[in-house]
Amino acid sequence: MAAALGLACLGACGSVTASSGVDMDHLRELGVAPDLVYLVDLPGYEMAEQSMGGVGEEGFGVFYTAPGGRQVELRVDRGAFDDDMCRSTPINLATPPDALVLCIHDEVGWYRMAGDRHEYVAPRGDVLIKLSGGVTDVSRAALKAAVAGARRATGDGKAGTAPPRVPVERGDLPTVGDGAPDNEVGPGG
Repeated sequence: MAAALGLACLGACGSVTASSGVDMDHLRELGVAPDLVYLVDLPGYEMAEQSMGGVGEEGFGVFYTAPGGRQVELRVDRGAFDDDMCRSTPINLATPPDALVLCIHDEVGWYRMAGDRHEYVAPRGDVLIKLSGGVTDVSRAALKAAVAGARRATGDGKAGTAPPRVPVERGDLPTVGDGAPDNEVGPGG
């Protein structure tokens, strides 16, 4: 999924605004809700603008990279989160994928660790901000500080100026299961 996110907009995410590095028009074209576009400050990491793209129906995702191939993934989507979900929801890209999830709830949200990855999940109303990376790539304290300081991005530096979002019917997301796109080949092709 992470590789697909990066490849999905590799060639199309080139134009950005000076204020935030975010091309809101392009993200709207991808079906991303403007109010779900958040950015974080993570010392030593830079936002990989070409990796910006959609997550799920209307969510946002982007990678932050650092020297040596280190990367941290930011995902923002609508939803709820609680202690039960914390333990039962796998951490994206964790190895092994079915590793037991450790959960610690604090004033920022939930710190989660499974296998070789860890993340912070911070709810803000009906918005969930997830910041994850390899346990050897980024410290828990850095994840916590970055997700606590997450801020909404705007394409022109002015809050609330985005035109209304027109939902895009993707057609490839199933209504049941894990929400992964349906890539089956149909008749004749």
